[in-house]
Amino acid sequence: MFYRDERLALFIDGSNLYAAAKALGFDIDYKLLRAEFMRRGKLLRAFYYTALLESDDYSPIRPLVDWLHYNGFSMVTKPAKEFTDSMGRRKVKGNMDIELAVDAMELAPRVDHIVLFSGDGDFRPLVESLQRQGVRVSVVSTIRSSPPMIADELRRQADNFIELDELKEVIGRPPRDGQGRRDQNGNGNGNGSGAAEDAD
Repeated sequence: MFYRDERLALFIDGSNLYAAAKALGFDIDYKLLRAEFMRRGKLLRAFYYTALLESDDYSPIRPLVDWLHYNGFSMVTKPAKEFTDSMGRRKVKGNMDIELAVDAMELAPRVDHIVLFSGDGDFRPLVESLQRQGVRVSVVSTIRSSPPMIADELRRQADNFIELDELKEVIGRPPRDGQGRRDQNGNGNGNGSGAAEDAD
């Protein structure tokens, strides 16, 4: 439930939203996502959180980050940590939960409604705290993947759960194949697809 005159802020956990959309078989069109929530209320900020691999010459997420930054999103990034696990596999760790939580708490007195794009159960205490401050919280994720991408405790705590699959027609588009992706920074397609987010 949205009210046209309420002040909104979007908090997007990049890797979590990417994984949820991928599980449902579509990419997010961030231009359409931003427009959809501008239509639903007075959008004050749209934050996007992601970790970046700085060691590589080319990061597949860099064009998306640049496109989002130039198209009205507040980008919050930090270097991802790269390590080798006990099986010798290369792993990347880049958790942005604390940054997202701190920003949400700081912005809470200035908004009426926060939309959290994540299914991470670690955000349940954040949602509860925001609600105690009088902020309504909607959570966008999915229960239609196997396994569900949203933690049950987060879904229960939220004022409103928005099934990502039901937004597919409004903010989604078919996934791109392999390496033949078009430029995600707005050159050629102008939509900021989230096709390369996998840092968590």
